[in-house]
Amino acid sequence: MTDIQDRGQTTIADVVVAKVAYLAAVDVPGVHALGSGISRSVGALRKRVPGGPATTVHGVKVEVGEKQAAVDLDLIVEYGEIIREVAGAVRESVILAVERMTGFEVVEVNIAVSDVKLPDEEEAEAERVR
Repeated sequence: MTDIQDRGQTTIADVVVAKVAYLAAVDVPGVHALGSGISRSVGALRKRVPGGPATTVHGVKVEVGEKQAAVDLDLIVEYGEIIREVAGAVRESVILAVERMTGFEVVEVNIAVSDVKLPDEEEAEAERVR
C-alpha cells in the first residue's frame, strides 16, 4: 500500500517560515520588537499602503532547504531584562514553533540584539503618525 505522503509534494515558502519565527519571537516576554528602528519604520509604512502586507517580518531572515531551516533575528530587548536569557527563550520558542509547524529541522537561530528599549523612549515617528 502506498503512503499518502508519497502522492505529491508540499513546499513551504520562506515567508511562511519567517512569519512563524517572527510571531514566536515577539511572543517572548522581554522582547520589545524585531528589526532595527529603520526597518520597523519602513514596515509600519508598508502596512499603510493599500494592498501592502498585513504582517511584516522585519528583523527576520531565513534560509530554507528541503528539510532544514536557519533563522537570523534582529531583536530589541526591553530595558532591565537579562539579554542572554531573553535570547535563549527566543531561540527555544522559534525552534519549537518552526519545527512543529513546518516539520523542518531548525539547524540554527542566530540572534543579534541591536538595541534596548528604554522606559522613556518614544516609538519611532513613523509608527506614531496616523
